[in-house]
Amino acid sequence: MICKVKSRVDGFNYAVKIITRKNHTEVEKKAAMNEIEILSDLSHHQIIQVHATSKDLQNYYIVMELMLGGELFDRIVKKTVYKEQDARDICKVLLGALDYCHSKGIAHRSIKPENLLLASIHDDLNIKLADFGYAKKVTTEKCLLTQCGSPGYIAPEILHGVLYGTKADIWSLGVITYIILGGYPPFSDDDQRELFKKIKRGQYQCQSMFWTKVSKKGKQYIRSLLNTNPDKRLTAKEALAHPWITASDEVLSKKLDSNHANLRRYHAKKKFTQAVSYNAHPVKSVLANGKR
Repeated sequence: MICKVKSRVDGFNYAVKIITRKNHTEVEKKAAMNEIEILSDLSHHQIIQVHATSKDLQNYYIVMELMLGGELFDRIVKKTVYKEQDARDICKVLLGALDYCHSKGIAHRSIKPENLLLASIHDDLNIKLADFGYAKKVTTEKCLLTQCGSPGYIAPEILHGVLYGTKADIWSLGVITYIILGGYPPFSDDDQRELFKKIKRGQYQCQSMFWTKVSKKGKQYIRSLLNTNPDKRLTAKEALAHPWITASDEVLSKKLDSNHANLRRYHAKKKFTQAVSYNAHPVKSVLANGKR
């Protein structure tokens, strides 16, 4: 649960994430302390800032900066003009945040639109990466085993049940990039088992009616992130140097009107589904060796 509070000390408003301790197992308690430890160790302008942490007999408390701009996708669909440049600029910001996390040995493991927040109602690119509840420190690129993440954004190596690392975040960002460029998700199916089969195969198509205006560099960029082999998938630092990310605004100046309209429809449907089934939870199944 997240609440808005006003500090008696400085008069500013903050967000407080409250994690209930009651009936928590030792594993859940360690997870809460892990999130507090990780957030306290991160300091980056594109990552939500933690101001203080505390606990009592009932709860853990994480005092964070208040995000006044809401979710990123809510802002995107409200735009009156949408160009490929806009999508690129967003991805560049997100890559910067991920590159920082990964350089600190942190895998976020829950990269999805709901965790991309805007600090201000006036700045479209002051995006903050939030919710480190599933974040984990990594020692190598293949040291994690716990299956976690949201179904449409989870990396294939996690579904295969093999050891993985920070490259799983890059896959999730690839899914987000695909959506903000094409207006629909690369992998979808009402049957979750079928969805996971598509993800494991990397089975997606760029429908011509939505992708003819997207540059070749943009399509190449997506392929470099949505590579089912994590060893061949770009790192965040490599992705920042990709020709699509470094391209001039003029090269990416084409309007994506039909894609933007499709994104509006997709986002509206997703919001409706979430409102109806708000009790649904992301994948959290743990394998036999679920400590990593």
